[in-house]
Amino acid sequence: MIRRFARWLSAADPRTQVPPEGLFPFRYQRKRPHIYSDRELKRILRGFDRLRSVSGLRCLTCSTIIALVAVTGTRISEALALDRDDVDLEEGVLTIRRTKFGKSRLVPLHETTRRALVAYAEQRDRIAPNAARPAFFIAENGRRLTSWSLQYCFARVCQLVGIREPTSDHKHGRGPRIHDLRHRFAANTLLNWYRSDIDVERELPKLSTYLGHADPSHTYWYLEARPELLQLATERLMRRSGELAP
Repeated sequence: MIRRFARWLSAADPRTQVPPEGLFPFRYQRKRPHIYSDRELKRILRGFDRLRSVSGLRCLTCSTIIALVAVTGTRISEALALDRDDVDLEEGVLTIRRTKFGKSRLVPLHETTRRALVAYAEQRDRIAPNAARPAFFIAENGRRLTSWSLQYCFARVCQLVGIREPTSDHKHGRGPRIHDLRHRFAANTLLNWYRSDIDVERELPKLSTYLGHADPSHTYWYLEARPELLQLATERLMRRSGELAP
């Protein structure tokens, strides 16, 4: 950031010194994601029943959002920002309007996911018939569930089921994140494609669009998230190299 500012300033003041490349021995590294197993995910979803909830809406809303992120790969912010008009319960389509890169997209849902959202909406309206609109996912106070509340509840459940180390100060602690569910969705999708011998290079733009990535190259990073994925990609590349060899 300093280098960019200095370059801009140097256009007006030639005396400005621009810091050289490589001045600081630091390179940004993405945090390696935790790929949840099916068993871990089931434990987390069941664990929400152990949270204290006056009406039961807290547990219901949090578990539904976590399940939705797991099966669609949407970002937490996108799921929390959904309005009722954004969730087509008849056609089974989400309209994501507030994206990370300012683009809107449609996310088709599996029939089982559509039915789960229908069931949530029915229970939500029964428990909180006077809840404030237009939020689709609401907290027990009838307002839109906040990211802070969801993060806290998720961390607490992960501690209760043994996926995170318990803390004595009611803090989140360290461990797997909700965002890792997005990695799980992407990695499992790619893994299934490779196992089914599907042309991943051809299908990748579809997954990139579904996830809301600005560039398909961002989706390729998920290959590193799972060793088996990297191995399958390497084996396919070697086979193709052999087929093309004279």
